[in-house]
Amino acid sequence: MSSNGDLAVVSVVIPARNCAAELPACLDAVSAQTYQGPMEVIVATAPSTDDTEAVAQRRARTADSNARSERPIRVVSNPAGTTSSGLNLAVSAAGGEIIVRVDAQARLPADYVERAVATLQRTGAANVGGAQRPVGQGDLSRVIAAALSSPFGGGPAAFRHRSDEGPVDTVYLGVFDAAALASVGGFDESLVRNQDYELNWRLREQGHVVWLDPSLVVEYQPRSTWAALARQYFEYGAWKRVVVSRHPRSMRLRHLAAPALVVGLAVSAFELARGRRRGGIVPAVYLASCTVAAARLRQRLPSAGGRLRAVWAFAVMHLSWGTGFLIGRRRNGRMRPTDQATDREM
Repeated sequence: MSSNGDLAVVSVVIPARNCAAELPACLDAVSAQTYQGPMEVIVATAPSTDDTEAVAQRRARTADSNARSERPIRVVSNPAGTTSSGLNLAVSAAGGEIIVRVDAQARLPADYVERAVATLQRTGAANVGGAQRPVGQGDLSRVIAAALSSPFGGGPAAFRHRSDEGPVDTVYLGVFDAAALASVGGFDESLVRNQDYELNWRLREQGHVVWLDPSLVVEYQPRSTWAALARQYFEYGAWKRVVVSRHPRSMRLRHLAAPALVVGLAVSAFELARGRRRGGIVPAVYLASCTVAAARLRQRLPSAGGRLRAVWAFAVMHLSWGTGFLIGRRRNGRMRPTDQATDREM
């Protein structure tokens, strides 16, 4: 591919697995980008239980026959099925100077690529990302989205709550300088989760800058069942432990909060079983904290029932993440992904 004047060539890479329902809207948002330079879209499809492959191929054919109105789309096969392998395959097939990493569950605003490329070039960063805005569809999904928007629920990660731009540990999604991405070997394919954080750690270790631009707001659709939420956060915790074991200096005190909570509640249960009232202190303090945090979501969850469910959402996320960190195990060296998702940092 060649560039249009001074505008960089951009490759949008999308790992896709079990996302037939979400992929069309994702591709619509990519096609509607205001970026005026040359841009290609590469979808890496993993083995799925739905029509993800067929949807991607159909959109590729449509884009090919309507080249004037849509960005060209190519589909590559990702037989390993993980997000990391899919991203690496898509990047290998890409011809762009800039790599835009997108999830099928994400909805890019129309000026996302244009703004991100400008920020990347202005700052000289290796990776630029924006703010994640959880938006639910359906009653439970909206409750989970509200809980994720709270620092108490989703954690203090900069991409969820920071309002000023600057260097950070990690970002949501990411718009990469292709040369910098190649210099660190791309995504670690042995990781099913936490791959974004680990990649950004390696970039920063090599002296590159990871930059947050909070004006880049991307909508994210959270899980819609308690079981899916619990599985998701259990895996996040388990894979965070793997990353920390490989890169001990990447550990932050906030990473120990959920595991410490699980241990504290287990000790409390033991104490209560022995008839010791002091065992109720940790559960009572935690329940009170959840209740206060849920009360602060009144604007997003006006009903008392919604806020009560937010208390449960906090507990599911915290306890699943903490338990995964403490006891999560990989089978045959790799934990099977339950779905296609980007890393979430607590």
